[in-house]
This record gives sequence, C-alpha cells and structure tokens, in this order.
Amino acid sequence: MTEQQRCPVVHFDHNSVEHAEDPVGAYRSLRAGAKRGWTDASGGYWVLSDYESVFEAARDDDAFSSARTNHGGEGLSVVIPKTPMKLHIPIELDPPDFRKYRKIVNRITAPAAVEKMRGMVERHTTAFIDSVIEAGECDLTSVIGVPSIVTIDWLGLPIEEWQRYSHAHHAVLAEPQGSPAYEQATKVDLPYLFDQQWETIRARRAAPRDDIISYLVQQEVDGRPMTDDEVFGIVDLLVSGGVGTTASLVSQALVWLAEHTDVRQRLIDDPSLMDRAVEEFLRFFSPTQALARTVMKDVDFHGCPMKAGDRVLLAWSSANRDESLFDNPDEIDIERWPNRHTAFGVGVHRCAGSHLGRLMSRTLISQVLQRMPDYTVDFAALKRYPRQGVNMGFVSIPARFTPGKRLLRGS
Repeated sequence: MTEQQRCPVVHFDHNSVEHAEDPVGAYRSLRAGAKRGWTDASGGYWVLSDYESVFEAARDDDAFSSARTNHGGEGLSVVIPKTPMKLHIPIELDPPDFRKYRKIVNRITAPAAVEKMRGMVERHTTAFIDSVIEAGECDLTSVIGVPSIVTIDWLGLPIEEWQRYSHAHHAVLAEPQGSPAYEQATKVDLPYLFDQQWETIRARRAAPRDDIISYLVQQEVDGRPMTDDEVFGIVDLLVSGGVGTTASLVSQALVWLAEHTDVRQRLIDDPSLMDRAVEEFLRFFSPTQALARTVMKDVDFHGCPMKAGDRVLLAWSSANRDESLFDNPDEIDIERWPNRHTAFGVGVHRCAGSHLGRLMSRTLISQVLQRMPDYTVDFAALKRYPRQGVNMGFVSIPARFTPGKRLLRGS
C-alpha cells in the first residue's frame, strides 16, 4: 500500500483566496472525506480536521512540537507559512521548559488576576462606545479596538501606540504575504514596535511601575532573573494574542447578531445567557482558526505516515464543527452545554489569556447590546480579512443605530 493510499493528498490551502471565501465549507469537505491528509501548499504540510485527531495531536508534545525549529523555514513556529516574529515564550517551548514560563504567565492571567482588570476593561469599552454613540453610525471595528488598547495599557506600553500595534500584528497574519500592508507591517511597523518594547523593558528594570512588564522583569527562572530576551518573548506573545483574537470573535458575533435579531433580543432581555453565548460564539467562530506543530519523530498517525520535520496544521475551527461531537454544529445555540470547544487550544499550550478574552468579549458584546440595541449592519459593505487561515474577522463593519448619550466625562 502506498503512502498516498494510506493518507491521501488533499486540495487545501488555508491561506488561499479560495479558502477565505468559505473556510467553513473547506473544512467540512475535509471532514467528510480524508479527515487527515497532506497538502502541497506552502511547502507541504499535514492538515488535521476532525476533533479526535486535533485533540490527540495537541496533547502529544513529544511527537507534535510547538518549539521553534528550522523545519518549514525561519520564524514563528505555530503558523504555516512561518512569519518573521521574535521567539514567543512560552508558546514556542515544549515541556519541561514550557512550564517554567507558563507558571509566571499564569499569575497574571488567572481568574483572580483578570477580575482585577474588570474596571479597566469596562472603562475602555465605555469610552470607545462614547466616541461614536452620539453620531448614530460608526464602523463597529472602531469599537472592537478595545482588546488592543486594554492589552497595551495592561502591559505598560505607550497607550497612544495601540492602533499601530493592532494594525501591525493583524497584518502579519491576515494580509497576503508580499502585499503592501504586509510589507509595511514586517519592514516598518514591527521593527519600530520591537524597539519600543525593548526600550520599555529596559526602562522598567531601571524604574518599575505598576504594570505587567514591571512584573515580568522581576521574575526568576531556574533561580536566576529572566533576561530581557525572555521578557521580550513573553511580552510580544501577549501583544500578538491580545490585539487579534478577541476582536476577531466579537466582530463575527456582532455581525451574526445583526442577522439574528431574535437571539440578540433574548440576550438583551436576559443577560444571564451571555456566558454560554460567548462559549458558543467561541466554538462557532473560532477566532484562531488553526495553529501548527512540527513532527519530531517518525509516526504513523491514524494511518498517515508522518516523518520527523513534517509540518502539521491543527484546525481548531474544524474540530469545533465536527458532527461526531456536536449536534447541529453549523447552527448557533446560545444555551449549548456542555460545550467542549477547542477555541483556546488543547493540552499544555492552551491559551493562557482565555479568561481575559472571555471578560473582554462579554463586556464588549454586552455594552453594545445595552447601548446600541437596535444597531443594523450594512451587509453589502462588509469587508472581511483578506487572509483567514489564522484569524477570521472583518476589516470594516458599517453600522447604524439610534444615537445615545455619553457616559464618561470628557470622553
């Protein structure tokens, strides 16, 4: 039996225009056929589309590594193709080294720590809505900038630069490689922002403040102070995660609620439904569509003869619509429970920022529904991300609503 017969070659490219037009359909076709297969796109990689395979691979760090290697090129190891980013800690480490840094990050992202951020999140959300509420119309993507400014404020980076951070990190993952926006981000904006992060790290070592970078520069690993390189790796990961995924989720949820006004009214009438609704939005929209691993040893994985050095794409979004696990997976049920979605990943690398992401999502969606309950979206003018292999969402969401009053003085 040939390798192709044992595990077929599939027509699939998660970075293609074809895929961006219908990501859900592309993954549905995989699940209905091969489930696991090899594609020649981006230098070649395996793609896992069913829940069982994604769940199993994500929990096997010995065979499917997140660590940065030279397999598949240089750059961020957890995306295909790799992007020119600095080493991200701890997502690009495997156990046991992973746990040393994750313990440090957990202290600032645990539920109790995130609860202390509630006031900051609510304040920024209120201010963003205040900035458009009197006009009666806006691009909802301007309101959805809240996660970006919260992340930059929380870390202690210059808050006036939040838009540049947001645009640069978004472009690296959502704009076509080689496009003007991608080139601007990788060659101009990111080098500038990297310098700013280095400068802030050095400044906090000299004079700590009440922010996360100050906390990080005072931490130890293996009985020694963390280096500036290690602090940078954590900070850049928190920035890249904080400015993209929550905005992706909220943008898609608000567009869907504008189409399904009956569900929107249920959430307005009964806010207690919001927690489960957010979990269902996470499952259904999967803001991080897929992440990559590198095969570390030859392995026969469900009949696929994977070789050391092969790249593998774990499709969280496809696993989240696997018909074998979820009833009516292509429908949103805001009361679905239990909801074993993989939107935050699986295994030791599960997203450390999940609690903060949930808080920001609930706050944003809730305030929009409270203060713009009748908003409508110009669906004909919606503009999606050009590339949706990693993050899905909208570049522009033109909306109208009944004007309201500002709530904060001077906002």
